[in-house]
Amino acid sequence: MKPLLSKTTKPFIIYVLIILVISVPIYYLVVDAIWKHELDEHNEIVAEKTAFQINSLKLSDQKLIEVIRLWNDIQPSTNIKIIDQDDNLKDSVSITEKKHKFLHFEDIDRFRCLSKVIYLNQKPYRFNIETNIEETQETIFFISATTVILFILIVGGLLILNRRLSKSVWKPFHGTLDELRTFNLNHQKKIEFEETDVTEFDELNRSLGKLIEHNISVYKTQKEFTENASHELQTPLAILKNKLDILLQNEDLTEKQYHIAEEMNKALSRSSRINKNLLLLTKIENNQFDNSEMFLDELLNQSMYILQEHFEQKNISVHSEISPQIKVNGNVGLTEVLINNLILNAIRHTSTNGSIGVRLTHSIFEVSNSGTEKLNSDMLFKRFSRFSKDNNGSGLGLSIVKEICKSQNWTIDYRFENNDHIFSVKF
Repeated sequence: MKPLLSKTTKPFIIYVLIILVISVPIYYLVVDAIWKHELDEHNEIVAEKTAFQINSLKLSDQKLIEVIRLWNDIQPSTNIKIIDQDDNLKDSVSITEKKHKFLHFEDIDRFRCLSKVIYLNQKPYRFNIETNIEETQETIFFISATTVILFILIVGGLLILNRRLSKSVWKPFHGTLDELRTFNLNHQKKIEFEETDVTEFDELNRSLGKLIEHNISVYKTQKEFTENASHELQTPLAILKNKLDILLQNEDLTEKQYHIAEEMNKALSRSSRINKNLLLLTKIENNQFDNSEMFLDELLNQSMYILQEHFEQKNISVHSEISPQIKVNGNVGLTEVLINNLILNAIRHTSTNGSIGVRLTHSIFEVSNSGTEKLNSDMLFKRFSRFSKDNNGSGLGLSIVKEICKSQNWTIDYRFENNDHIFSVKF
C-alpha cells in the first residue's frame, strides 16, 4: 500500500524526468542550429565588409596583390586566393575539425567555414573564412547542467511543498480516520467529525455521519429485540421444561410416547442453552461485567476437576502443563465460561480414545485436541457455525469465547499442527 501523495507525485516526477532527458538533445540541436546560422551570417558580413573596404582603397592590381598577401599574413582565420580555372564560382559552407594553431589547451577544434566569391577591382577572388564553433558544446553543457539543477530544485521544492501542504490539507481526513478507528458500535456513541472548509471532506463526513447514525439505530433495534426475545423466552421455556419433566415421570406413558417426550426435552434443553448463551453474549457486548485480578491456574484446575467425568466417558487422555501463580486481569465468571467452552469444545470434537492437551503459561493458555484436517478459520468463531454432525452444542461456544477475549483485551488464535487443533488465548 502506498500513500496517495506518492501515487500522485511519482508520475509527475517521471514525466518531468522524461521531458528533461528529451530536452537535452533538443537543446543541443536547436542551439547548434542557431549558432551555425549566426556564424554563417557573421562570415557573410565579414566577406562582404572585406571586399567593400579593399575596393574602397582603389588600389592598383600590383598593390592589390600586395594587400592580399599582407591580409593573408595578418588574418589567420581568413584567406583570399585568386580564382582557379576550374572554380565553379559558387559559395559553400562546411564544418571542419583540426588542431588549433594558437590554443595549446585544445587538441581539436571545430570550425564553421565559408568559401565565397568576392570581387576586387572587378575581378573574382575566392574568400575563405573559418570561425571556431567549439563553444556550442560548452553552451550545451552549461544549459544541460542548469536544466538539471532547476529540475532538482523544482522537484525537491514540490516534494517539500506537497508534504507540508498535505499535513494541513489532509488533516481533516486523518481526523476522520482517527474517529472511525476508535468508533465502537457497542458504545452506541455518535461521532462528531471536525469541521472543514474542503467540500469533498465535508461531504465525506456528512455521509459517514448519516451512515453511522443509521447503523447505531439498526444495532439498537436488533439488540433490544435480542434482549427482549431472550428474556421473554426464559419463562415459557422454563415452564415447558418443568411440564416435560413431569410428563416423563408419568408411568402411564407408552414407550413411543416416552421417546417422543425425551426428544422434545432434548430440543427444549438445547433451546434453553441457546437462549442463555444469547443473553450472555448481549451482556458481554453491553460491557456489563467488571474485570479484576484473579489466579487463572486455580480456575483452570477447578474446571479440569469438574470435567474429569467427561474425559473418562470417551476415554480421552489428558496432557496438562499448568504453571502455578498465573495472575491475569479479567472477569472470573466470564473466564470460567471461556475455559469450559474451550475444553468442552475439544471433548466434543475428539473421538473416543483420543487425546487433549492443556497448557498454561504467564502469557498464553492453549487447548489442543487430536484431529484429521484443518478447520475453516474464517467461519470458526462465527455464531451457529458447525464443523461436525454433533447437534448437542448450541453453536455459540466459540463465539462466546471470542467475545470474552475481546472484552478482556485478550486475543484468540487457531492453528492446526501435527494433526492437532490448537486454540491459543494470549493475555
